[in-house]
Formats: sequence, structure tokens, C-alpha cells
Amino acid sequence: MPSYAPPTKDMQFILHDVLNITGSNIPGYDELEADFTSAILYEAGKLTSEVLAPLNVVGDKEGCRLENGVVYTPTGFKGAFEQVKEGGWPGLDMPEEFGGQNMPYVIGTAVGEMFSSANMAFTMYQGLTHGAASAILAHGSQAQKETYLPKMVSCEWTGTMNLTEPHCGTDLGLMRTKAEPQEDGSYKISGQKIFISAGEHDMSENIIHLVLAKIVGGPDGIKGVSLFIVPKFHVNEDGSLGARNGVAVGNIEEKMGIHGNSTCVMNYDGATGYLIGEEHKGMRAMFTMMNEARLGVGMQGVSQAEVAYQNALDYAKDRLQGRDVTGVKNPEGPADPLIVHPDIRRSLMDQKSFVEGARAFILWGATMIDAAHRAGDKDADGLVSLLTPIIKGFLSDVGYDNTIKAQQVYGGHGYIEEWGMSQYTRDARIAMIYEGANGVQALDLVGRKLAQDGGKHVMAFFELVKSFIKDNAGQDDAFDKEFLDPLKTASKDLQAAGMYFMQNGMTNPNNALSGSYDFMHMFGHVCLGLVWAQMGKAARDALARDTSDPEFYQTKLTTGRYYMARQLPATALHLTRIQSGSDTVMALEAANF
Repeated sequence: MPSYAPPTKDMQFILHDVLNITGSNIPGYDELEADFTSAILYEAGKLTSEVLAPLNVVGDKEGCRLENGVVYTPTGFKGAFEQVKEGGWPGLDMPEEFGGQNMPYVIGTAVGEMFSSANMAFTMYQGLTHGAASAILAHGSQAQKETYLPKMVSCEWTGTMNLTEPHCGTDLGLMRTKAEPQEDGSYKISGQKIFISAGEHDMSENIIHLVLAKIVGGPDGIKGVSLFIVPKFHVNEDGSLGARNGVAVGNIEEKMGIHGNSTCVMNYDGATGYLIGEEHKGMRAMFTMMNEARLGVGMQGVSQAEVAYQNALDYAKDRLQGRDVTGVKNPEGPADPLIVHPDIRRSLMDQKSFVEGARAFILWGATMIDAAHRAGDKDADGLVSLLTPIIKGFLSDVGYDNTIKAQQVYGGHGYIEEWGMSQYTRDARIAMIYEGANGVQALDLVGRKLAQDGGKHVMAFFELVKSFIKDNAGQDDAFDKEFLDPLKTASKDLQAAGMYFMQNGMTNPNNALSGSYDFMHMFGHVCLGLVWAQMGKAARDALARDTSDPEFYQTKLTTGRYYMARQLPATALHLTRIQSGSDTVMALEAANF
């Protein structure tokens, strides 16, 4: 049975050695001393490894079941959810006013990775609730906040987001779910939504659905979409639960993975809903959820890669197969362990260097969200907005690829369910699709985010890379050669791709759109190259201080060198593809495919 060991030491390194969070002027960061964050991560790690991880396989095998309109979650889920609630984990970074602990988002993100690694399907129940609560917090009225948030922050009530319909996913302007205004200010919501994660289950007293719908008589297309709160049970003025609302589960979707989460078809039959924010401005409110969710989905991709890597590493150390071509390493045994073989090492180093770099990238992104929300930093808000499609798209793509690499280490055993490796691959696969499929993320990046605010934020990113290289060059020849020079080359590739879009995308937009996916991955590599250079610097500085744990920092440097030498040069391939334009992509007539 697979196991999970929380990577708390690596998280502490990123938070304190690399990001230096206590040295930041972001409100609340001064309280995040190393001992304090260590205690939080330790407790979260204990809960996730001892309680949630053993239920991961249970959830996968049992799934959820629908009986007489009630969805039952897998064995052990309800008890585990109670422990999560008792520990206050769902409200870790929510306002104290509504029962949260008001900790920075960066801590919530670090804890969230451990939860997802241990049991991704389970964690989605609280994750979606957090997103729905954030949307109400940002756009709801004071009365709505007071009615719903205390119970949602504690997860006594859970939340969902309802966008997709059978005939429309990405193109939400096609939706048919309608909202009819009532004399009391409420609306009657009618329609069907599909793919609703945690849409119905037995772990909370009430479920607060956030539903996109079109107000009857409103504008056509996306401009006519509004957002509504539709509770499963009506909420009385005193906060108690009233009668059942006109919303019911129609079916549970049969899925490739995340079996422990109830993905539902939801039917709205004149259900009472309450407008959030302004009429016809629903997408703005929903994007509060979606942006948070997209960073979380990128993190899901990394989380599955992390736990898959951990198990593949253990297997590679234990499994005896073949002999080391340079000399026997296990003379007492019939063969050497798998880990002696260069191809296995290559695979494991691919996984290790990606996961550690991706973790740093996500936590850096979380600090920008904190800067935007806690300090009103518009530049940080702009930069994280630019990087969000990369965090979601690139990290979930490569995270999935790395679960396959981990599975491959097992050989035939990786294909057998008994070993549990296929679950990580199957669970990770959805991260590439939901919350905006990765092709759409790439289009968003190239078609919208690059030009946002006149290109201010992408220029700020290039300046960030340039400044880091300039500030640290010339101090250590080896560091320059191994970290800074590859980063400079990769950054130039990225700038060349951006220049190609400017010169050729205007005359023929297909030239830009055909290269958008490569650009997203190229940008992702440069981001990981930047954080690896930052981690390399932090590790080098720690060794210079005569640290008590030199092995950890030496290992960090060695892993970073691998990424810079073996992964970062992928930017050259992506650039070549981008510069080939759209002619070969668009050459075939549709009938000839």
C-alpha cells in the first residue's frame, strides 16, 4: 500500500531560506517565524499522513454511491472530515470575523499541498468550500456573509461552484440555466449543471451552491450571466435550517479518477437563489473562485507528482533488478537495487527536480496573492494574474507526466492496482482539464494576459529575472555557469517567443494561437529556472554559514544543477516550434483529418 511523508523540511526551506517570509512587509508575515510555521506544518503533516493518506485507496476503490437521492461518501471519510473540522484546518486563512484563523494564504497553500498529496479526492470537499466562501467574502452583501460564511469557514456547511452544462463548458455564454426575478428580491433558478464536484454528499448539514445563470430578459451571451447563492436547505433568519430547496442530484458521474469525490449532475427546478453582486456581472464574481481554484489545481498536479515520486523512490531503493554496469553494489544479494541504474536515476531526478521547483513556484505565487490582498499591491496582483495560467497549465501537465514516470519505475507492478500507483496518475489527469482546460489556459496567457496593462506585467517578470542575474553574477564562477547562464539563455528564448508573437501574431492571429501551448510550457520552465536559481543561491549561502545540515543543502544544489542542465534547455525546442508559425498546424482541411 502506498505511503506519504509530508515534505515539511523542504517547505520550511522555501518559506524561510528562499522567500524569507518574515522579512516581508506583507501584513501578518512578521508572525510567521520558523518555529511557528514548523508547528503548523508538523500538525498538518501528522493529520494528512496518518488519517487522510490511508483513506486514499479506500476512496478510490469504494467511490461514492447514490441511494434515494442521498450521496454516501466512502468508508472513513465522515470521521476524517470531522477531525479536519475540529482542527480548524478549513478556516486556516479565512477572516477571524467569520471563525477563521486569518493566517496568510501562503501557509494555507503549503498545508493544502499536504492535504492533496495525502488524499486529493477528499480534500476537494473543503477546497471547493474555501473557494465558494472566498467568492461570497469578495462579492456578497454583509447579510450574505453573516448568513453563510461562519458555517462555511468551519465546513459545517460545504460549498460548490456550478458552471458547466451538458451543451457548454468553456463557452459559458451558451448556458441555458435561467433565473426568474421574484417580488421578494430572490430568484427562481431552473436548469441543469454537470461535473459538480462535491455537489451532494453526507458530510455536512447544508451545501451552498454558487450557480451561474442568466436572468430572464438580460443580455445575450456571457454579458448576461449572473451568480447566485442556492442553498440545499433554506436558511431561516435565526440561522437554523428550513425546508429543502428545489435542487437535487440527478446522477453521480463515473470518472477516471478522484472516485472519492462525488461529481454530480445537479438539477435546479425553480430553486430559490440569491444574487451575489450585480446583475449580469456573474463572471467577475465567479473568477474570484476560479483564480484561487486554478492555483489550487496546479498544486494538485504537483501534489500527485510528489506522493508518486516518494513511492517510486522507495521502490527503486528496495527492488533488486540487474547489476550496476560500473560494478556490483549489492554483492550479498542476487541483484542490485533499481536505483543504481542511470535510466532510473534520470526518471527520479526528473521527478525530484520538478516537484521541488514547482513547490517553490506555487509558494512564491501564494506570497503574491497575499501581497495583493493584504497589502493592496497592484503590481503583485498583476504578476500573479499573468502567472496563474502557467501555474495551472504547466504544473498540472508536467505533474501528470511525472506520475507516469513514477508508475514506470515499478514496471509491470505500476500497472497493477494492488500497488496503488495508477491512482496517482488517474487522479492527476483531471487537473489538466477542470478549472479551464490547459489549452484554454495557454490561449488566456497569450491572447489576454501578455498584453494586460500594456504588457506591464510580463516586462516586470523579465526585469525580475534580469535583476536577479545581475545582482548575483560574478561572485561564484560555478554558480554563474550552472545556474545563472542557463537562466539567462532560457529567458532570452522566452523574450524571443514574445517578440515573434508581436511581429507575426497581429497579421495572422493563428501564428500566436498555434504557439500558445509551447509558450505556456516555455514560460513555466523559465519560472522554475528562476526559483531554482533562487534556491541554489539560498543553499549556497547556507553552506557558507557552516550549517548544521550540509547534506540537505548540497542535495538541493545537486538537484538544481540537474534541472538547469537537463530540463531548462527545453525552452529552445519550444521556441523552434513557436517560430515555425501556424502553416503546418492549419494546413490540413478538416475533412482530411
